[in-house]
Amino acid sequence: MNILGRGLLAVTNRSFVRNVITGTRPGRALSTRFVAGETLEQAIAVAKEANAKGATVSLDHLGEHVTDRGQAEAARDDYLACLDAIGEHGLDGNISVKLSQLGMGLDDDLAAVSLDQLAERAAAVGTTVSVDMEESDVTSLTIDIYSAAQKRHGNLGLAVQAYLHRTKQDLDVIMPLGGHVRLCKGAYAEPADIAYQSRDEVNTAFDQLTHLLMGDDGVKPAIASHDTDRLDVAASLVANRSGPYEYQMLYGVRTGLQETMLAAGDPLRIYVPYGVAWYPYLTRRMAERPANISFFMRAALSRS
Repeated sequence: MNILGRGLLAVTNRSFVRNVITGTRPGRALSTRFVAGETLEQAIAVAKEANAKGATVSLDHLGEHVTDRGQAEAARDDYLACLDAIGEHGLDGNISVKLSQLGMGLDDDLAAVSLDQLAERAAAVGTTVSVDMEESDVTSLTIDIYSAAQKRHGNLGLAVQAYLHRTKQDLDVIMPLGGHVRLCKGAYAEPADIAYQSRDEVNTAFDQLTHLLMGDDGVKPAIASHDTDRLDVAASLVANRSGPYEYQMLYGVRTGLQETMLAAGDPLRIYVPYGVAWYPYLTRRMAERPANISFFMRAALSRS
């Protein structure tokens, strides 16, 4: 994340700014381009539309860093309901979950048990569970919990962040487990000793990791980017693959490019976030790509 992005995160984390955005009509309108809605029913409707266009989906009930067991158990139950809805509606999709939302950092055993329950329910409805990667101070713990669950169930996947110096070494542990690996650039403010800071460095790391993932037919690479140069690198490697792969993009971001890729027959999964806890997600999208701010402003002006 560049200096502008880190600065933007610092500003949006201030309570006054948060209150303005979450507590006013124009502020809440900013979320609607990038968040499917606040309810599961709204997310299901968006997922059906995406499926009708030829895209698969990953439903993310927004939330992270719970503060008590009740919140963690409620998040697990929300995801179980989401998986039931995927099965009931015959959706071509899975779920994406943050382990801190399931209690990691508060009660790691609870988070691990809940992830097992989600994997079991996902298997019952014929789908998978994607585990999101969070801040660097929980990367190792996330990999440990994920690895144990993947060994038991085999229907999970994990996100990795290209801007972290450690990611190539982490893939040495993750890739032999199979499943899907979601490669993204990274959306948290991290110091220079942990993460690459410049755009060029992050892009170089992303391309190197793309080659690594696309060269292994034992995993399913999920190349998560809206950067056409990064997508072109992945596309150049497709002919040499015999295993599955996909591209991933965020709901509401570069929708024209999404339509072009679907028209070309590219396997595309759309990440569909929903829920009342949309503010942290929204601000990270703004910070990782400050050009998104113009989208928010247009949304606010058109709806206020």
